[in-house]
Amino acid sequence: MASSRKLRLSPKAPKRIAVALSGGLDSVVLLDTACRSQAKSKNPAVEIYAFHIHHGLQKPADDWLLFCEKLAKKYQIHFDFRLLHLADQKSEGNIEARARKGRYDALAELCEEYGIADLLLAHHQNDQAETVLLQLLRGSGVAGLSGMPNIRELQTPTNQITLWRPLLNQSRAELESYAKEHKLKWVEDPSNQNDVFKRNAIRKQIIPKLEKIQPEAVANLSRSASLMSESQMLLDRLAEMDGQVIIQEEALDSKQLKALANRDLPAANNVMRYWLKTKGLGMPSQERLASWWRDLATVKSDAQLEWMHDGQIIRLWRGQIQVSAELDGEWIFQPVPIRSKKPGLSAAWVKEAQKKGLISFRVRSGAEKLQIKANSPRRSLKNLFQESDVPPWQRHAPLLYIDKELIAIAGVGVSYPHLMDSGPRVWPEWLQTSI
Repeated sequence: MASSRKLRLSPKAPKRIAVALSGGLDSVVLLDTACRSQAKSKNPAVEIYAFHIHHGLQKPADDWLLFCEKLAKKYQIHFDFRLLHLADQKSEGNIEARARKGRYDALAELCEEYGIADLLLAHHQNDQAETVLLQLLRGSGVAGLSGMPNIRELQTPTNQITLWRPLLNQSRAELESYAKEHKLKWVEDPSNQNDVFKRNAIRKQIIPKLEKIQPEAVANLSRSASLMSESQMLLDRLAEMDGQVIIQEEALDSKQLKALANRDLPAANNVMRYWLKTKGLGMPSQERLASWWRDLATVKSDAQLEWMHDGQIIRLWRGQIQVSAELDGEWIFQPVPIRSKKPGLSAAWVKEAQKKGLISFRVRSGAEKLQIKANSPRRSLKNLFQESDVPPWQRHAPLLYIDKELIAIAGVGVSYPHLMDSGPRVWPEWLQTSI
């Protein structure tokens, strides 16, 4: 993904909010209402940003970008965009799902860059109704039928962003009425007319017929989503109670989980779904859950097990079920407070190495050794991983090198001979950027 707009941030940063601006009716209305509200409040302590995601999937996309940029200039607000390269991807899969994930990743990146903790999305009541019908067709449970929440937290590697959907109780007809009243202009996406996409088919064919049978169909579907959301909150609360001895920090205790499944399979399914949700993973189908229970029932206590789910690997190792972390991140150097008793690397040495480009990270080759404790010999990585109880699949942990010397192993330790107890110092940490 790429961007060509770089904004200068205010020296005294006020509160910043951002609007995801596609250029369509709903996002144009959202931007207008946000700017009007800010103007009425006369609050200079709030800055509004407009972020546009250019998917690169259609010919008019360049024109939509220019339209959004001009609109931001009209409102005298900040503007930036990201360009996705979905059309160049050869991977299989639903283009809608990949575009959605890419869009959220890009918006989160923009929010991080500009220090924005609140992002406004323009989903409305009709979008919610379409989502509920799509989930029904997929055979989803309570979580899926809850639709889109009004408020959701999005965790990034260094920040937490709150997603707001202030138009979720407004119908498209109400948005059109508002736009006409205030003489707003917007762009139309021709792909919205393509019935190949299930959502478009529901929008154009199913919902109009439902509204003939029941005029309040859209509002009623949206209300059902709210009721399902309340039910899901109760199920989550129950999962926390049932999972007190099962959910252990980053993993599930397979023995306790199997014991619950033998007593009460629906409760165990609920715990499993809740845990997957806390890991940011999608809900598994009934068939997939059933196959997992069969695997757990037949596997030996000391055996390893591996499942693929939602693009991630879930593994059973030493009686614990956990999502494995991939090698994707960077080494950062956290300053150690001068009065702290915690040791660290010489800040001046690290700074000089950074200037000369002498800092790098590598994956293990097999012959590396490191001393991580006083009065102990240098140990092989194999022994260090075993002593630190690092699972086999995580033993490709990144190694930090400074001036060709091995300095640290992510999740294991730092070279003891290079540590100092006083003076300006830093501590190396591996920052995971995706899992």
